[in-house]
Amino acid sequence: MSQPEAWLLGRVEGFPDALMPAVHSLTQARRELVALRDAASTTDCLATPGGAASVGFHIAHITGSLDRLFTYARDEPLSPDQLDYLSREAEIARALSKDELLDAALQRVDVCLETLRNVPRDLLLEPRRVGRDRLPSNVIGLLFHAAEHPTMHVGQIRTTLKIIRSPEDDTRAIDRRRRLYPPNS
Repeated sequence: MSQPEAWLLGRVEGFPDALMPAVHSLTQARRELVALRDAASTTDCLATPGGAASVGFHIAHITGSLDRLFTYARDEPLSPDQLDYLSREAEIARALSKDELLDAALQRVDVCLETLRNVPRDLLLEPRRVGRDRLPSNVIGLLFHAAEHPTMHVGQIRTTLKIIRSPEDDTRAIDRRRRLYPPNS
C-alpha cells in the first residue's frame, strides 16, 4: 500500500497549527516533485502536447510562484530578478535540465516550509497587496494560496505525462477520444 497523502499523516511537529494545511500541501507537493526524478525524462520535461505547458514549465513556475507569493506575504515588492524570472519561466524551463529544475523547486519548497515554521500567529491576518494591481489579501491568504498552487501544477504535470506517454495506437485512448469528441453527424 502506498503512503497516504500528507494531510492524512497528522500534525507535523514544529509548525503552527493554524498553518498545518499549508504545511501539508507543500509537503505533498515536495513528495510528488521528488517522485518526478525517476518518473520523468528530460524529453518528457520539454514536450508541449497540443500546445499545453511543458512539465519543465510547471516545475519552473512552482519555483517562481512560491518565491513571489512568499515575498508578497513578507510585504515586500518583487525584485528585478523575480520579475525577470517571471518573464522568462518558459525559457528557463527549456534551458535547465530536469534535475536543475527539480533541485530549484525542491530547494524553494524547503525554504517556504522553513518560513512557515517561523510565522508569528499575530501576523496572519495582516493585510497585504498582491501584484501590479495591488489586489487585497492577507498573510494567511497568501501563504495558503502559495501552498496549494504547487499542488495544482503537480496535477497538471501528471496529466501532461499521461498525454505524452499515451501511444497513438492505444485503442483505449482512441475510444475515449471518440466518446469525448464524437464526429459531427
